[in-house]
Amino acid sequence: MLLDEKTTRVLITLLLFAAVLGFAWAARAVLIAFLFAIFFAYLVAPLVEHVRNRARISLGRAIVIVYIAIGAGLALLLLFIGPSLVREAQKLTSTIPDLYEKITTGQIAWTLGSKRGWSHETIQKVQAFMAAHRDTIIGVAGDLGIRLTALGKNAWWLVIIPILSVFFLKDGSKISGSVLDIFERRSQREFAEGLMNDIDQILAHYIRAQLILAALTGVVFCITLIVMRVPYGYVLGAIAGCLEFIPVVGPAIAALVIIGVAIGMGYTHLLLLIAFLAVWRVIQDYVNAPRIMGGRVELHPLAALFGVLAGAEVAGVIGVYLSIPVVATLRVLWRRWRAQTALRSLAVTEEVVPKSERDRAA
Repeated sequence: MLLDEKTTRVLITLLLFAAVLGFAWAARAVLIAFLFAIFFAYLVAPLVEHVRNRARISLGRAIVIVYIAIGAGLALLLLFIGPSLVREAQKLTSTIPDLYEKITTGQIAWTLGSKRGWSHETIQKVQAFMAAHRDTIIGVAGDLGIRLTALGKNAWWLVIIPILSVFFLKDGSKISGSVLDIFERRSQREFAEGLMNDIDQILAHYIRAQLILAALTGVVFCITLIVMRVPYGYVLGAIAGCLEFIPVVGPAIAALVIIGVAIGMGYTHLLLLIAFLAVWRVIQDYVNAPRIMGGRVELHPLAALFGVLAGAEVAGVIGVYLSIPVVATLRVLWRRWRAQTALRSLAVTEEVVPKSERDRAA
């Protein structure tokens, strides 16, 4: 034989692993939809269990009641703030071409300079700077438009994800049992069961905590921006809430969008707006997040940033939202595997040491 049995097993394992990765990459759009369905199931699972235990009804009926309640809540929310949100969004959309033209040509410098009393020399310097970086501004705006268009094409996910989540809510325990049945050895089964429990706890806690933080940001921003009379306060507050789901990068993008719109619309209290954004970021990162998140995810900012950038490359805007849960899952897998390896090494050491002692005694 050209290859021994051990080498053959290693090669087959590598080929199977490569085949699985290739399939996952080819079907990444469908897999991402299923991941979102799993996350939505984690989000509503506590409500389903509460209704089921409180009303003492079947799991299926509890799911139906929770879905009806969520739909009614969203309908009421849209009824109250929907018209204002749509109206502001339409106005902002209609002003984007004019704002884009002013920024790329540098005309915005004259508008801001005349309102803020800049000198003629300062206005010319700002205009020259913007004109010199015109290609960069156009490239960033074009890339943003492409990503938003791709996100709009996936709007059908809003329908399919809740439907898929029903199956995960109803048959989650059966799916977990089927996965565990794959492993025949007791040690492998215990490792897989512990890994699944850790992932279950981290994902459930992270998704619910992140939703609370995003909702808090959205409400605070909407109220504050409206009180401060920032143009399009409803829309900008909603954007800030949605981007809060993306660690590190999301809040920075939200701040840039808010400041950019404020500058473009000639908002006069710009320094006060920047101060609010900075103070809220400190409160959110050092007060709210530690209390709500509880330190369970424990991801370094660099790891979070890498995950966000990698997610953007793999699946665009959708991948950005999924990046942190995926990175947290990989981190749990690494820690479990390292702990399992350490236990095996310890067991081998305990077997070898007594044997050597017996040899010396003999």
